[in-house]
Amino acid sequence: MHSTSQKTKVAIIGLGNIGRAIASNLVKGSHPVIISSREINKAQSFASELGILATAEETAKAIKDADIIIPTIYFDKIKDFLSQYASELKGKIIIDVSNPIAPDGQGGFKKIIDKDISAGQVLLDLTPKETHFVKAFGTLGASSLSEAAFTEPHRKVLFYASDSTNSNKQVEELITDSGFQPLHIGGINQSIRIEVFGDLHEFGALGKTVTLEEAKKTLNGQNN
Repeated sequence: MHSTSQKTKVAIIGLGNIGRAIASNLVKGSHPVIISSREINKAQSFASELGILATAEETAKAIKDADIIIPTIYFDKIKDFLSQYASELKGKIIIDVSNPIAPDGQGGFKKIIDKDISAGQVLLDLTPKETHFVKAFGTLGASSLSEAAFTEPHRKVLFYASDSTNSNKQVEELITDSGFQPLHIGGINQSIRIEVFGDLHEFGALGKTVTLEEAKKTLNGQNN
């Protein structure tokens, strides 16, 4: 087991429900986190709530100090984030948690990009070439991220997609430390499957959290 000083350094940018859930889970799993937000006082307050494993930093410094960057901000805002911090993000691993959705005015949600395109594919094209881009953590709603973490005896699965397997070890470390079982489903061209309405998303055909055994049965059934 790694000591906390040897853990992959991760910065969570944004303090929405998803960001708070991921940060809280990582701290529960003894993984240090860097917290950042446009309002540094809110980041400092949340970091103090989480305890000694959490620190708050301005966004540019948080990116510089971390190996993995998780911008837990709205899909449209991530485009600006990738542009604004392009130089700082070079050489980093970026984990995209976003879902390209908006309220449909009828109590539900609608997709705000073409139904056959994923947020992952759109954002990959905007990401600095020297970075590793991964889709993860957005495959469950915020409440399930909090409530389904660290289940016993079998952990729930968090699917992820990535083109470069060079980053998978660090990504799986984070998913494991946050209380879930990682399962790689393929490249970013598969990320639509783990976004809202996708066949492997909680708010899609899958419809629930699943264990590794259940996930494999689902995947094997699709491949038959």
